[in-house]
Amino acid sequence: MSAREPARRVPPTVPSLPQPQAPGLQQAWLRYAWGPYLRITTRWPVLGGLLPFVPLVLLWWAVAAAEVFPRAFFPGPPEVVRAFITLTYKGVLPEYLQDSVVRLAVGAAVGVAIGVPLGLLVGLNDRVRTALWPVLLFFQAIGDIAWLPLLLIWFGFGLTTMTVIIVYTVLFPIVLNTVLGVRSIPLEMHRAAQCLGASSTRIVWEVVLPGALPNIITGLRNGLGYGWRALIAAEIIVGTSGIGFMMFDARRAGSVVEIMLGMVVLGLLWYVVDAWVLAPIERATGQRWGLVQRQP
Repeated sequence: MSAREPARRVPPTVPSLPQPQAPGLQQAWLRYAWGPYLRITTRWPVLGGLLPFVPLVLLWWAVAAAEVFPRAFFPGPPEVVRAFITLTYKGVLPEYLQDSVVRLAVGAAVGVAIGVPLGLLVGLNDRVRTALWPVLLFFQAIGDIAWLPLLLIWFGFGLTTMTVIIVYTVLFPIVLNTVLGVRSIPLEMHRAAQCLGASSTRIVWEVVLPGALPNIITGLRNGLGYGWRALIAAEIIVGTSGIGFMMFDARRAGSVVEIMLGMVVLGLLWYVVDAWVLAPIERATGQRWGLVQRQP
């Protein structure tokens, strides 16, 4: 190219737009599988919580039937169902399950009775928060099972030890979430109530407590989950009854099927309590105070 010849311009490349593709395997799956699933679970919400377990049970059944592991060490769903029927007929499973649920309820009630007032006090008073917040964080970091050897020396093998373990586990999520809920309430709401002539007690009862209630329910939900696991661990170590004790006693007899039955009962029971009791309460509380909008 000579010096007098002008340089040629290269036209800018225009990116090609993606062409519409024919429906593939993914689109067909969404149309023929996901659509009916959504319709079924919308019409019967209970099935929406049960259907996800179907592939898991089928996989468990297939592995047990193929005898990848010896049947004595890895029983299948039929063996677990037969053990459930047998222990229920003998009254062993209902009695142990009742003991575990009562212990959790008592520990949770004590934890709520201590945790909510303490959380309100820490959240409302800056001096108390400055003094107690490091202590709360310190004890929160100490696991509940770490207290078990000391509690055994103090209270021995009995209900008191397990109750203290549950209360300790449930307490901290409730306290910390209550503090979070109290301190998330705008100061303008306090001042507005004061301008209307509300006393301090009335402000706590009608402004602070309702505003912090969604966080309190969330802390209770988390605390009960942690407390349920702590209870089972305590029953395995120090219990004389309960689902955890049943599983540990089955280990002594070499009954793997009863151990797996205990695991299934623990998971299903907590799923029912959390999904059908605690989650709706938490959702309804958030909707009541405007934190979550209702679906049209």
